[in-house]
Amino acid sequence: MTSLLNSINSPQDLRKLNRTQLTDLAAELRSFLIESVAQTGGHLASNLGVVELTIALHYAFNTPDDRLVWDVGHQTYPHKILTGRREVMKNLRKPNGIAGFPRRCESEYDTFGTGHSSTSISAALGMAVAAKTHGSDRHAVAIIGDGAMTAGMAFEALNNAGDMDANLLVVLNDNDMSISNNVGALNNYLAKILSGKLYENMRRSGKKVLSAVPPVMEFAKRAEEHVKGMMTPGTLFEALGFNYIGPIDGHDIDVLITTLANIRELKGAQLLHIVTQKGKGFIPAENNPNKFHGVGKFNPTDGSAVIAAKTVTAKTYTQVFSDWLVDMAKLDERLVAITPAMCDGSGLNAFAEKYPLRYFDVGIAEQHALTFAAGLACDGLKPVVAIYSTFLQRAYDQLIHDIALQNLPVVFAIDRAGLVGADGPTHAGSFDLSFLRCIPNIIVMSPSDENECRQMLYTGFQYNGVSAIRYPRGGGNGAVIQQAMQALPIGKAEIKRHGQNIAILAFGSMLYASLAAGETLNASVINMRFVKPLDSALIAELAKTHAMIVTVEENALMGGAGAAVLEALQTLQISVKTLCLGLPDRFIEHGVHETMLSECGLNEVGIVNSIKQMLPS
Repeated sequence: MTSLLNSINSPQDLRKLNRTQLTDLAAELRSFLIESVAQTGGHLASNLGVVELTIALHYAFNTPDDRLVWDVGHQTYPHKILTGRREVMKNLRKPNGIAGFPRRCESEYDTFGTGHSSTSISAALGMAVAAKTHGSDRHAVAIIGDGAMTAGMAFEALNNAGDMDANLLVVLNDNDMSISNNVGALNNYLAKILSGKLYENMRRSGKKVLSAVPPVMEFAKRAEEHVKGMMTPGTLFEALGFNYIGPIDGHDIDVLITTLANIRELKGAQLLHIVTQKGKGFIPAENNPNKFHGVGKFNPTDGSAVIAAKTVTAKTYTQVFSDWLVDMAKLDERLVAITPAMCDGSGLNAFAEKYPLRYFDVGIAEQHALTFAAGLACDGLKPVVAIYSTFLQRAYDQLIHDIALQNLPVVFAIDRAGLVGADGPTHAGSFDLSFLRCIPNIIVMSPSDENECRQMLYTGFQYNGVSAIRYPRGGGNGAVIQQAMQALPIGKAEIKRHGQNIAILAFGSMLYASLAAGETLNASVINMRFVKPLDSALIAELAKTHAMIVTVEENALMGGAGAAVLEALQTLQISVKTLCLGLPDRFIEHGVHETMLSECGLNEVGIVNSIKQMLPS
């Protein structure tokens, strides 16, 4: 039998198919998706849930002229496959391969680059207003998940869009099944009616006639909202200025296409509510969608993980944090933990199970998470905010204004600091040292191994002020973790190797590569531990006893730890040859973490070569 999927190299090919063929196409696309991600790893459950929706959107709309904006972007694999990238899916998230998220430079169908949540409505609204400004009739569609609707930015955009008189469609993909009882034949029928021209014409004509009699107009408006509110959960969206349609079955292609085709003829702000199932069509993912949200290589038959030949025995930094959090909570009942919808990724599962009343998942709302922590700290609790480095960027004002300015005792456990491999620049923690160290009333620590991470977390918790501990993704070097916790002397580094002429100041994850380089060059190597406050006394001593100081960090060079050392030397009025090594002034593409470090000159060979280039011939 001829494969339908193999005949689709663009949405134009898709639109040549009969609607009766689309169900078979969806089955083929779902099978291809499972087989493909099984070989590369990546996001699975979220992509399986939008197979029918993706087909319907490209079938009903004239893409790429009509704009599709995908929120977060981890559900765009079907979109990539249908837009000419089927053959390169085998290189997904690999060096020089396609990204796991939409990228404008990758395809004309990727209208907006994403990776962080809740940006789609704002971006699509901008495109809709641009179309209106240009006198174009093209459409803008934002596809956003129910989880992304927990962020304030989504509601800011909704509030603005309802008052813009622009042709915008927001597709709310509800995959939590919280309104599953509303989905069925009746609601599918109602959605077709509510999205049809007859209802819309009656609605507009009625408004025009009744506008001459304001009291009757107001009564009719309230009656309509009341009836729609009884049948659908759309009263909120109607209040924001959207015409609400749904909820409908997001896996029924015929209903989806009919409804989308109807909506395409409507003017103004529309919101289509669909209900889907994460992991649809793959039983292991249906049964455990969280486990199959982001996966490594797996067996496509039963979903079992394919274990690499290399056995990993070292604990990950996330596990170290998880263990510390539970241990610390036993010792201090004031400890509470907060996460912006990253319980599993940040290692909070064990704590949440053991201390459910002290665990707070605030949804994808980083700004709220920080100010909520500030409020807790004001009244005697000790909040620990578990957050990825790249997501902390979204709450920078709250960090400064609500926490640091008031010098509140909040601990930031910052995961995924530095480069993150296959997830690429949208998820890399490349900037936290730069944006943290310029804030008053904060101490910033960077552990070099697992045990130091545990002790730094304890140090931050004991500190009566704002503290941040930033640690990388994955495992360390297998250091022995001491269960006994002891606070480190704040702002004190430690000399790990005594050498001559060259002093290498290593920050956090860069210690072991620096030690190897130190052996080659007979250099002194210092584990700096604290980015703020710096050990200025030791830096002054090293500058007097060595001809050259080298700083090494897995952070942007601009404004990073190396810049802090240069500032310290300037303050001390010490002149010494200095070399700063770190991430260059560009976004680092996705790839293998070790290779990425090598390309940035942050492995042993790169450090040695950079130093040799600075030495006299």
